[in-house]
Amino acid sequence: MTQPESPLAIYHRHLSAGHLVYQYDARTESAVFPPRVLGPGSGNPALEWRLSAGLGTVHAVTVVHPRDQDTYNVVLIDLDEGFRLMGRVEGRPAIGMRVRMRAHRPPDGGPPYPVFDIKEPA
Repeated sequence: MTQPESPLAIYHRHLSAGHLVYQYDARTESAVFPPRVLGPGSGNPALEWRLSAGLGTVHAVTVVHPRDQDTYNVVLIDLDEGFRLMGRVEGRPAIGMRVRMRAHRPPDGGPPYPVFDIKEPA
């Protein structure tokens, strides 16, 4: 008998293909992130996987200044589908800015993770 793929493994597999996915709990009619086995609050084991458009708005920004290293930002992004995630934004993010996700693949072979670019105004 094979083990089912974990929610985190499914998430990373989609990111490897350049897609941001999240789960949806039909019982609570809400987006679920980070990936889980059961819906928070509902205990629903039948969470649906959905594809995010990868568009969101910067909710909060922190700039980290590590000693003897380049500074970087840590940002909370409110995705249009109704969930929030922590990441980083290339460039100079500001609260309220629109951003677009792209999957970053670390050169050390670690799992991919979302990085956001500032979305140019239309």
